[in-house]
Order: sequence, then structure tokens, then C-alpha cells
Amino acid sequence: MLAEIRSALRPAVVMLLLFSALTGLAYPLAVTGIAQVAFPHQANGSLIRDGGQVVGSELIAQGFASPRYFHPRPSAAGKGYDAGASAATNLAPGSKDLRDAIAARVADLRAQGLTGASVPADLVTTSASGLDPDISPEAALAQTARIARARGLAEPQVRALVESRTSYPLFGLIGEPHVNVLLLNRQLDRLSVKQVQ
Repeated sequence: MLAEIRSALRPAVVMLLLFSALTGLAYPLAVTGIAQVAFPHQANGSLIRDGGQVVGSELIAQGFASPRYFHPRPSAAGKGYDAGASAATNLAPGSKDLRDAIAARVADLRAQGLTGASVPADLVTTSASGLDPDISPEAALAQTARIARARGLAEPQVRALVESRTSYPLFGLIGEPHVNVLLLNRQLDRLSVKQVQ
């Protein structure tokens, strides 16, 4: 009986070791190597550098509070935009706390001079991760008047910048039009520097 157990156990142990080596070592190393060669920017976190120093990632939102910048979606991650504490509020659509938070955000945006008859939902609601780096083109365009005033730029110039930074669905089908806030704000800084020169 002991011999039967050994003969049944040996192939199981060999297969466990073989598949552990294949799926736990060989496959991840191969995929990592291919990604480093084919998509190095994305494989390394889509990091954005300024003079060699990392200033952010295209994949993680940052809090911009100044009226001179486009603001991202509100964040419920930690104390706000904390990549180590990614989370949503988990408040139900009928929650009084959610309604109150949205009403306060709408009032704050109106006080900042947000234009338009309605406030885009992504400017007053948090994303599931709390770190969504993108906003809708409508949310970006609603902020152009405030930014143009704060920077002394012409509003059509800021609107054109938003339109040039808008990404559209893949093949016209997959995803929604969106604008990456960090990339848009970096382009806005470059535009302001050119304006001064």
C-alpha cells in the first residue's frame, strides 16, 4: 500500500513543481520581457517625468485644487488621491450622505465659476477606485472659463487645448471619450509658458 501511495504521489509532486516553474516563473518572466520590449512605457507604470524626475503616472489621479488647473474627479481614496488606499465611498444611490456630498460639491463648483446649465456627474461623484485619472470632455470644457480667467488666457484657446487632448474610443466602439487630467494640466503649463514668452 505504501508503494502505491508513493507511485501515485510522485507524478503529482512532479506536476506541481513543473507547473509552478512554468506558471509561476517562466510565464511571468516571458510576459514581463515581452512587455519591456514592446511597451516599455506602459510596462513601467506609464510614468510621467519632468527633467528625469517622476511627477506622476497617467494611470493615477492627482489632486489639483488651484483655480489655474483642471480638477479631476473627487477622490475617496484615503484622505484623497492616496494610491495606497484606493477605495470608493460605497454609498448607495439613495444615500442622504451621498446626496449631501454631491450638493456640497455642486455648490463649491458654482462658487468657483463653473459654467453650464448642468454640472457633469464626474466632477461631483467619486470613481470606484478613487484614483480615476480621466474626466469626460464635458467636465473639462465646463472648467475652461475658470482656468482662462485664472491664467489670463483666451477661453477659446483653453477649449482648443481640451479638444486636442481628448482621447476617443478605440475603433470608435470601445470606451468613452476622456481627457487625462495630469497630461492636460502639463500641456496647460506649457501653453502658459509660451504665452508669457
